[in-house]
Amino acid sequence: MMSDPNDPPVSCPGHWGQPAGEPAAGRENSLPLPDDFLLSVIIPVYNERETIEELVRRVRAVPLPLEIVLVDDGSTDGTSDVIARMETNDRLVILRHEKNRGKGAALRTGFARAGGTVVVTQDADLEYDAAHFPQVVRPIIEGTADVVYGTRFSTGGSPEVQYRIHYLANRFLTALSNLFTSLHLTDMETGCKMFRREVIRAIGPTLRENGFGIEPELTAKVARCGYRVCETSVSYQGRTYAAGKKIGLGDALRAVWCIVRYWKWD
Repeated sequence: MMSDPNDPPVSCPGHWGQPAGEPAAGRENSLPLPDDFLLSVIIPVYNERETIEELVRRVRAVPLPLEIVLVDDGSTDGTSDVIARMETNDRLVILRHEKNRGKGAALRTGFARAGGTVVVTQDADLEYDAAHFPQVVRPIIEGTADVVYGTRFSTGGSPEVQYRIHYLANRFLTALSNLFTSLHLTDMETGCKMFRREVIRAIGPTLRENGFGIEPELTAKVARCGYRVCETSVSYQGRTYAAGKKIGLGDALRAVWCIVRYWKWD
């Protein structure tokens, strides 16, 4: 169910008093899951040979019914060989793009395949901790939100980022996005975005961005449709370009263009 587009976004004050980066102790096991609950974890992967096995292991360890939809976006560094050795079943789906098309294209492919009642995005580089999924999903399960963003900034401080320019650019892009969408987010660019299945089914076919512009596009379309949005804290460990970080200045400029474009047009 959608809220009135004029309503303010739902907030999760202090995430039940938990500081950023700390799980809500004792709450995960008491999470009242519906009988048909299934979390689809969409993982876009491009040249993450060193981290993908560990990432999948950590996601599998999350104490929730889940499926993993892993999209190899044309990796060329041996990642595909690592993925090929993974044991696949109905809880691990592996899809592949023959050529690199970008994060947005990989997410669109994953969204189209997702079968869960809730869908979450998860980067493959270990910057975000999948152990926070139970606390991120709680507002959706409790019926207070349709979309939950895992914010790295909710306590007002800076997470462990390797480049201060990334922190400043993120803050600027989030503020600009809020100006157009009338949301009150602290981290529009987060790689941890969780949606009710109905949200993805509604906006998924309209998504256009192939690269990192998918983040502001998703945010703009969620806001335009009037879905209830809230944030909750997640931990974050930034990495360097030497370790494989890919986002750059061009992506930031594209994000500005996407914020303006998708605020009003598809």
